[in-house]
Amino acid sequence: MRKIYFRGWAWFKFTLLCLFLVSLLNQEVFAQARYTISGTVTDARTKSPLPGVVVRIQNTNTATATDANGSYSLATTQPAGTYRLVFSLIGFKPETREVVLGASENVTVNVLLSEDIVGLDEVVVTGTSVATSKKQLGNAISTVSGDVLENNIVTSVDQALAGKVAGAQITQNSGNPAGGISVRLRGTSTVVGSGDPLYIVDGVIINNNSPELIDLGGYAQNRLVDINPNDIERIEIIKGAAAAAIYGSRASNGVVQIFTKRGKEGKPKVTASTQFRISEVRKTLEYNDYPFRFVNTLPGDLTQEPVQRYDYQDEVFRTAFGTENNLSVSGGSANTQYFLSASFLRNQGIIDETQFTRGSARVRLDQTLNDWMSVSFGANYVLSTSEEIPNGGLNEAYGALTGFIFSNNFINPEPVNGVYPSTAPTNILRRTNPLEAIDRFDFQQRTNRFIGDLQLTLTPINNLNINYVLGYDNATQIATGFIPVGNTTPSYNAGYSRRADLTSYRLNNDLNISYRTMLADWLESTTGVGATAQVEKNYSTAINATQLGPIARTVNTGANIIGSEGRSDINILGFFAQQTLGFGDRLFLTGAGRYDVSSVFGRDNRWQFYPKLSASYLISNESFWEGISSIIPILKLRASYGQAGNLTAIPAYGRYTNYNPVALPGLPGVISSTQLGNEGIKPERQVETEVGADMSFLDGRLGLEFTYYNKDVEDLLLFINLTPSTGFVNQYANVGTMTNKGVELMLTGAPIQKERVKWTSTLIYSRNKNELNDIPGGVVTFPGGFGQVAAVNGYPIGAFYSTYFARNPDGSLLLNPNGLPQAERVGRNPETGQPTGATRPKVIGDPNPDWTGSFINEVTIGGNFSFRAQIDAAYGFDVFNFTRRVGERDLYGGLSGYEPELRGEVPKGTSAALFGIFENYIEDGSYIKLREISVAYTLTPAFLGGNNLRLTLAGRNLLSIDDYSGYDPEVNAAGQTNAVRGFDFVEVPIPRTYALGVQVSF
Repeated sequence: MRKIYFRGWAWFKFTLLCLFLVSLLNQEVFAQARYTISGTVTDARTKSPLPGVVVRIQNTNTATATDANGSYSLATTQPAGTYRLVFSLIGFKPETREVVLGASENVTVNVLLSEDIVGLDEVVVTGTSVATSKKQLGNAISTVSGDVLENNIVTSVDQALAGKVAGAQITQNSGNPAGGISVRLRGTSTVVGSGDPLYIVDGVIINNNSPELIDLGGYAQNRLVDINPNDIERIEIIKGAAAAAIYGSRASNGVVQIFTKRGKEGKPKVTASTQFRISEVRKTLEYNDYPFRFVNTLPGDLTQEPVQRYDYQDEVFRTAFGTENNLSVSGGSANTQYFLSASFLRNQGIIDETQFTRGSARVRLDQTLNDWMSVSFGANYVLSTSEEIPNGGLNEAYGALTGFIFSNNFINPEPVNGVYPSTAPTNILRRTNPLEAIDRFDFQQRTNRFIGDLQLTLTPINNLNINYVLGYDNATQIATGFIPVGNTTPSYNAGYSRRADLTSYRLNNDLNISYRTMLADWLESTTGVGATAQVEKNYSTAINATQLGPIARTVNTGANIIGSEGRSDINILGFFAQQTLGFGDRLFLTGAGRYDVSSVFGRDNRWQFYPKLSASYLISNESFWEGISSIIPILKLRASYGQAGNLTAIPAYGRYTNYNPVALPGLPGVISSTQLGNEGIKPERQVETEVGADMSFLDGRLGLEFTYYNKDVEDLLLFINLTPSTGFVNQYANVGTMTNKGVELMLTGAPIQKERVKWTSTLIYSRNKNELNDIPGGVVTFPGGFGQVAAVNGYPIGAFYSTYFARNPDGSLLLNPNGLPQAERVGRNPETGQPTGATRPKVIGDPNPDWTGSFINEVTIGGNFSFRAQIDAAYGFDVFNFTRRVGERDLYGGLSGYEPELRGEVPKGTSAALFGIFENYIEDGSYIKLREISVAYTLTPAFLGGNNLRLTLAGRNLLSIDDYSGYDPEVNAAGQTNAVRGFDFVEVPIPRTYALGVQVSF
């Protein structure tokens, strides 16, 4: 009791001491004089006032923003002296002015801001809470303004980023209304882990997993779909380990930092917008409309009978409609700023009876307590629901598009007396009637999510910045699936019901401390240290039931019920230190290191260290450069080296040999799983070297950013097969290596930059070469691609590895004795020259593009009219058209590719012979797409009291120039997986979308 008493007394005295010190600081503040700095900020090109410019006394919490007239007034109680006043606005070059406080209580500073066409003067935050100009960085960081997202017809942030970032390959895997996006920064850096970057929203490390709780054919929702793009102020993309090293074990795929909108000082500003959308299928498959069919599939029987053909796609696809409504209110005083927003999205899918809805509310409150302390609070609640129709067949044989491609399209799919007929040829090859899947199946998903943060910023002395962030992300996703009794599915004629849920919990505590000072007139120092503590928890359940009662829908009414549950817990601690030295505002050197410890690492590899070194040299700041500064105003050379890890490739308990429950007669028990544990497992490590140059021409109206990178992934994790004598089937092991080498080019310019007319263009080119080596046995096949996708030594990840045509020496097809094509085999008959033995596989295609690019043009006329267009391209990649493989087979024959056999143009049995030669279904996927186009006009009608009314007309995915015979070369039936890419098996195509929007601000 005495010990507790003394501890309590000591804590009480410590608290009194802290309160006394704070009171002294407050008394000192109150005793200081009060100064007011005011003025106006004007656009140097248009000579119009600039609202929303942030005006801040450097290294303090004292800040404000300009109003609608470009005016600002900043009150401060800083001690008398000389200070640096910083003016910043996204899209403009920041300006710094020295102000002297003490001679007068009122100081006037007027500033002209010039547009930053090239972007080298942008200020970014690289994880240390230190705002740094891009000119000082030794690595490439891309930024995207929230203004670019305003007129987009997208449902998620990652979808909106497509084509806007050099070195980023962003593809939409599915045309379902909730998307399904894969983001790869500088290529794929893992095989079994997540390939998506680490996402951070306002300091919160968010969950972006894509769980498939119900089988929809590979399609899964990204949880980034929960973030409303209209709430975003800007996005910073860190693409490589050289920049992301201080993020440690989670950053090998890059880092995407999202900063949402905040309130600014001034009267309340209300913005309301609504958008109406129309989506349609851009292209349908050419179906078999030949009016006859073979009575059987026997090669020698050419007997045919007349039939009526149906295009099932007319019944599966529809014209879809959608609406999106947004409302925001922002404003505040000098010490308190607020931003509140609410949105509602309803987006129908082009597959009948599919729909995604999302309602969200966000609040951000910033409070300045005094000149050295401020606090910020943010909260975002999201409720989303989706109505789904299964449309693929990677794991199950039910669904709308699955049923379409496996059907004989001479069978009328319409129900007779309420009963849907089977559209497949026989019970053995039975598949779902596509109309029944639409009309009778009930698959739904629902997500509740809350993302919140609390941030404290302290500047107790000049140049010292202390930032603490508490981030919280909690989401519960529930999925249900129901197939009624008496259906046309091959497996669930007696009914099927499933309920699955996943609750994920993320918590991060981050403390960053930085100190910036001038050690000499020519030497600037920025020192940063930090620590993080992170917790991840996941709780999942799944229950399947078959043989349902006649009117039952829930799992408890099934005769056969199978349940499962999973729980996982991951803990991470990290510590970093970073030092930057700037020599004469020309040469900047940075060194950093981070230590990570995680509960998923093996005992002998518990601590992981990730170093970073970088340098940038602003040659254009040298005195000898003055002679050519009018031609090349800015020239910067940069180089960096860094390492980062990949935590996602190791499951929470992946290093253990786990046991599964088993029920024996009257006794419970456990049985070993087929996976052998590995106590020595460690995270994949990415080692990257990057060199580049940034330069501007023509007085800053033309800019070029060039980067070359080489990143090697060491300790690559693979799921290797074990010999049967071990008693196990497979194991996680650090084997193999992966290399990504690439080039990034971004050319930005302003061909026209007049007072009333501005035209800016951006050309982006990215090239990446991926290669795997040291694969055990030379080849490891991946699930999700029917065994036709593999890791092969010397080839890129996801190479198509399968059968190919037997050919004569001159390259022509070697036909079998019946005149049909055949697959190559391991041997040849010496007498006949015909292939013998088992089929011989080889690499027959590569889903990775040789290069990707985009061309973006923006035109503004006056302050009212704007136009924007974006063209995306991907060249030199293959698509495995599994859809055509099934649709052209004689057993089904629903696609036009089967017609030559019906017409007698090729021998009967050709489609059956080709069915086993997978090389026949590899197609060139190269494309040029009109990704986005929009026009907007701003009015100031009298009935709105002179406030703005903006009208927008936009389109997305309007046109695709390609030679691909399928729906769209961009889709992927295996969803967001890394290993299986470019695999097309009746996935929902990306729709063509039009939108009309209205926005009112007052």
